[in-house]
Amino acid sequence: GGNMNMDDIFSQFGDIFGDSIFDSFFGGGGRGRSGGGQRSRGKRGSNIRIKVKLTLEEIADGAKKTIKVKKYVPCDTCGGSGAKDSNSVSTCKTCGGQGAVRRVANTILGQMQTTQTCPTCNGSGQTITANCTKCHGEGRVYGEDTITLDIPAGVTDGVELSMSGKGNAGEQGGPNGDLLISIEEVPHADLKREGQHVLYNLYLNIADAALGTQVEVPSIGGKVRVKIPEGTQSGHIMRLKGKGLPSLNTYGNGDQIIQVNVWVPRHLSSEEKKIMEQLRKSGNFQPDEGETRKEKSFVDKIRGMFG
Repeated sequence: GGNMNMDDIFSQFGDIFGDSIFDSFFGGGGRGRSGGGQRSRGKRGSNIRIKVKLTLEEIADGAKKTIKVKKYVPCDTCGGSGAKDSNSVSTCKTCGGQGAVRRVANTILGQMQTTQTCPTCNGSGQTITANCTKCHGEGRVYGEDTITLDIPAGVTDGVELSMSGKGNAGEQGGPNGDLLISIEEVPHADLKREGQHVLYNLYLNIADAALGTQVEVPSIGGKVRVKIPEGTQSGHIMRLKGKGLPSLNTYGNGDQIIQVNVWVPRHLSSEEKKIMEQLRKSGNFQPDEGETRKEKSFVDKIRGMFG
């Protein structure tokens, strides 16, 4: 008959409603209830996490992959019920087959009546008198399942996709868990991903950079022919619009960004040295100070392209 503090009051609410009443408002979701005679099935199966490797090409187009997953599957002998046969299932005596029991509690607010999931049958309304000989009453066995993954285009490394109901089978007919798929991006041999864009470093010899040429560069889905204008400088940035990756949430593709690097040979033959000595005397081979002052950094060039 002592004083009652706030913890005592809240604990009474928790007792009479099974799950804390506050869980319903703050994310608990009423785990144990089976209100209004609604029957819950057996225990839910756990989730399964897997990793799936994708190339940039698969990320660009989306991918379908068929995989085999080791997991709990419903017992094929008892159909997932856990019972030996139909005669081994009887109406729960605690709840009379309703799956729920009523409970009366005295609180500071007076007498209150609530409905809770039956603790004997876990809300199924039935009890098993003899277990299945294969699964020993669990309703599931460890096996393998073949699953087709339909992965959307534009996923990123580390993103997690979910397939509802493709996880472990539940116990005694309970709902399946989910299959959680973590994406792992396989590094590309030539291209580097930056969000929706892909970057490529193009190396040109001095002659091609000075005279101009056409070259093939790797791109998602195959090679692309690119025109190099004469007088192309090392650090020059080229943009192939729409040759990047799609986004998972927005419309349109990113771009392929090509950075030109002029390659200077480390060793020259005597004949090559003579040619270079003659070229060195030419005024065209002297850096233009006015032009070099205007030259932007790589970061500034990229910013200029994308606003």
